[in-house]
Amino acid sequence: MWRKDIVLLDGAVGTSLWEKTEDRGPVWCYNIENPDIVRELCTEYADAGAQIILANTFGANRLAVKRSPYSVQQIVSAGVRLAREAVGTRAKVALAVGPLPVLMEPYGDLTEEEAFEMFDEQISAGIAEKPDVITLQTFMDADMMRIAAEAAAKHGLPIFSMLTFTEVGKTIMGHSVQRFVETMEGLPVSAIGINCSLGPEKAIPIIASFRQYTDLPLIFKPNAGKPILQDGEEKVQYDVDTFVADCVPALDHDVQYIGGCCGSNAAYIRALRQRIFGE
Repeated sequence: MWRKDIVLLDGAVGTSLWEKTEDRGPVWCYNIENPDIVRELCTEYADAGAQIILANTFGANRLAVKRSPYSVQQIVSAGVRLAREAVGTRAKVALAVGPLPVLMEPYGDLTEEEAFEMFDEQISAGIAEKPDVITLQTFMDADMMRIAAEAAAKHGLPIFSMLTFTEVGKTIMGHSVQRFVETMEGLPVSAIGINCSLGPEKAIPIIASFRQYTDLPLIFKPNAGKPILQDGEEKVQYDVDTFVADCVPALDHDVQYIGGCCGSNAAYIRALRQRIFGE
């Protein structure tokens, strides 16, 4: 068994929900149109031992939701409520917030004020259902992350903050770990780290570098791989055993929060629990 302070997170929401339906539309629509599979996934993760469960709210911002018949309030509040109904007190519920699907100035037309308003709308909608944590994840722009964190900070909840990096240790916007940490200084972030994009063995050197710049607890949620069609079946790059074997060395680099991202499901989290906690 590793350190006693380790917290087991869940795995992917989007790809895991897609496993449960032939519909490949925006997964946040399921909160209204197919709530049973959302509850089912949250229950599976809690049964697997995850101690923090992501609500199905990641991409439900104004720019995305406006193309649907629903409001941000409807989608986000339903997502947090479904997660809470599924796990009760067995696990904490995290309001999941992802980046906006447009670039901010000077690379795009979105102003900081507009970005703040959209994050504030999404986060406030979820807060009404009383989540335990606000998780900001899969951001590529440290400045957009800062704005999301400023909106989250209004509510006094723990904030988890994760960028997604390329193999060279920078985001596709060219932001380094050092830039990320410095951008978040002064904000009430409870834990910081990485998710998505990379498999565990390529992500470990990046998470290991965080300790040069921060004393905050570290989060590690690498990919198991996006599903691909092979021999008539959908498969991912990392099977459960490979994923777990490649993930656990991250714990030697002071990672406290560990789970999976795209391609991982409850089987991956159960195996991580067994490997880490021996149960």
